Amino acid sequence: MSQTSNVSHSQTHTGARDFSHAWRALRHRNFRLFFGGQSISLIGTWMTRVATSWLVYRLTGSAWLLGTVGFAGQIPTFLLAPLAGVVVDRIDRRKVLLWTQALAMIQSLVLAGLTLTHRITITQVLVLSAFQGVINAFDMPGRQSFMVKMVEDRTDLSNAIAINSSMVNMARLVGPALAGLLIAATSEGWCFFVDGVSFIAVIISLLMMRVPSGEAEHERATMFVQMREGWTYVAGFLPIRNILLLFALLSLMGWPFMVLMPIFAAQVLHGGPHTLGFLMAAVGVGSLASALSLVARRSVRGLTRMIPVSAVAFGVGLIAFGLSRWFWFSMPMMLITGFGMMQGLTSSNTIVQTLVEEKMRGRVMSYYTMAFVGMAPFGSLLAGAMANAIGAPHTVIVSGVACFAGAAWFWSQLPAIRREMRPVYERLGIIPQAPLTLEENAKG
Repeated sequence: MSQTSNVSHSQTHTGARDFSHAWRALRHRNFRLFFGGQSISLIGTWMTRVATSWLVYRLTGSAWLLGTVGFAGQIPTFLLAPLAGVVVDRIDRRKVLLWTQALAMIQSLVLAGLTLTHRITITQVLVLSAFQGVINAFDMPGRQSFMVKMVEDRTDLSNAIAINSSMVNMARLVGPALAGLLIAATSEGWCFFVDGVSFIAVIISLLMMRVPSGEAEHERATMFVQMREGWTYVAGFLPIRNILLLFALLSLMGWPFMVLMPIFAAQVLHGGPHTLGFLMAAVGVGSLASALSLVARRSVRGLTRMIPVSAVAFGVGLIAFGLSRWFWFSMPMMLITGFGMMQGLTSSNTIVQTLVEEKMRGRVMSYYTMAFVGMAPFGSLLAGAMANAIGAPHTVIVSGVACFAGAAWFWSQLPAIRREMRPVYERLGIIPQAPLTLEENAKG
């Protein structure tokens, strides 16, 4: 009897230790502050995303304009990200984030004011979306590069990235559902207002952090030279280059399904704002489940295999969603889509952040931003044009097939990728060093 009790106690203790290990990055004060502020702000961000797409569709009823607004909101990120990466590497990253959050707050409040006073036009939505794209060009590489500064122990970095993804996807779950209810009860303008106010939380959290000033090194090289150095580094390092190429393809062909969601909600599934909110929330549930599965991981080992596997899951979800005409079937397909999308995104982010040299972090994360967000504007235009020509369901099916093709190509590259990653992982102590050959022993 006592032996059984001891076993039970041991299992309980192990479970508690594993749970603590899963959230170990939260023991860092700066990251706890970031987690608290961002958890609030991101809910507002997702409310605005849903409200903007529904507002555009309500004003125009056009799939093409849904794609055009997506293009306007993301093309500045594609054009400015390389420059933004250099800026992030040259100056205090916290100052970059304070500026981007303050400007994003102003953008949301202006959008709220115009919508609530019934003065909003599609032209104003396009201009404000483009302004947000400029902000994001600096915010995303700044945020990703600042992650390492919030977590003093480098071994906790992968856990911090996974927790950050969990936070994003919890917001993806809550924000769209709240937006759907708020739009149905009032108007899109209140979603924008809530988003604007929510930025206060993340600004306060950034101001409360204890980060050494003057963290960026003073560079004598010109910004152009540093941009070229960043490109050379990314292009010459096979693991990072291939990860970014795959995600550029997925961003171009796969992720723009989001801009077509109002069409699926209204025309394919014959619903309204509630339907859109539930579909977006289903993507959030799948994404959150994916992020939580990565939180529990103890090492980055094995994540390279997850990248093509997740691309396949993403493709399966998209194809099945495109074939569906029933809400009860579309919801679980959005779960699978969200799971595959976030599994690949978080795995790739973790690998890139682990491999990259610190002095190149801002520039590499700017190219990561280009692959993740920068290709999406072209995908949004392409998705809008294809939806007009062949319909939204067939467009999403084609997107799923493209995800399969990308996954097959990346899988064929895995042996070469692992060979180049191994020396870095050995140096970081992630994997044990390979024993010396007889020839190397003789030289030694």
